[in-house]
Amino acid sequence: MEKRYNDLNAYLRNRFGCRVQKITLDAGLTCPNRDGSLSGNGCIYCNLKGSGTGDAGRGLSITEQLIRGKAAMSRRYHADKFIAYFQSYSNTYAPLDRLRALYEEALSVEGVVGLSIGTRPDCVPEPVLELLEGYARRCLIWLEYGLQSAHDATLSAINRGHDAACFVRAANAARRHEIPVCAHVILGLPGETRDHMLQTADFLADLGIDGVKIHLLYVVRGTVLESMYRQGRFECLEQSEYVNLVCDFLERLPKQTVIQRLTGDPHPDELLAPQWALQKTETLNLIRQTLEARNSWQGKFMQPSEA
Repeated sequence: MEKRYNDLNAYLRNRFGCRVQKITLDAGLTCPNRDGSLSGNGCIYCNLKGSGTGDAGRGLSITEQLIRGKAAMSRRYHADKFIAYFQSYSNTYAPLDRLRALYEEALSVEGVVGLSIGTRPDCVPEPVLELLEGYARRCLIWLEYGLQSAHDATLSAINRGHDAACFVRAANAARRHEIPVCAHVILGLPGETRDHMLQTADFLADLGIDGVKIHLLYVVRGTVLESMYRQGRFECLEQSEYVNLVCDFLERLPKQTVIQRLTGDPHPDELLAPQWALQKTETLNLIRQTLEARNSWQGKFMQPSEA
């Protein structure tokens, strides 16, 4: 089946000429939305692991995590090049010397050809951007900023601790340093309609964002969202709703935007709802089938000069 969107695997293969896989890392960092700088509660959907593996808490170094990840990815995908993905919490939120040590440890591991750094748009000061710009001269660097929604009312409701303007400033600052930015967005946030979600797509398109990760809002145990769900104050999207929303979203993004993810990977032992969120392959296939049935593609509803 023809792919109708610009996916990450194709982007990496085009750049490196082979299969490249991301390896998820836990650097043992924290977040201003957890450590009391902004809040002690975190976003409503985030548990104490910060959407991570917990490997740092088990004493595994970055090198050990990468070696283990390389073995798994080589077996499964026959990959021999890798991106070190700093995922858990905010991976630019630490003293510069500590960040430099973490990044350089990852880049020193054989086969690692770049870094993808998950963080918040309010946690990337100029010295960190200068550090990353230096790495970007010799390897692939992506900054992954959590936006989630372009609507300030939603960001407040989910306890994000920043507004959409903060994201714009951070994306523009990264652009000045020639560092590509991947925006994380969540579909199905409390109070958001289809129009709200598609306005977030338009916001990112207007910004000329380099990459996008689209996530389903699922309910993880030990979160504020769990309480909302159990009290009947939140309902999850149905799979068919989500599939159609993703297709709508893609139609509004420029063709050159790299689609790094179309749904999430909840930990089965942490997931409360919806259970279909565990059916990742089925969901991806449905998205592709729906695009084909619509005769649609990424960027379909953009003007030719924009797409």
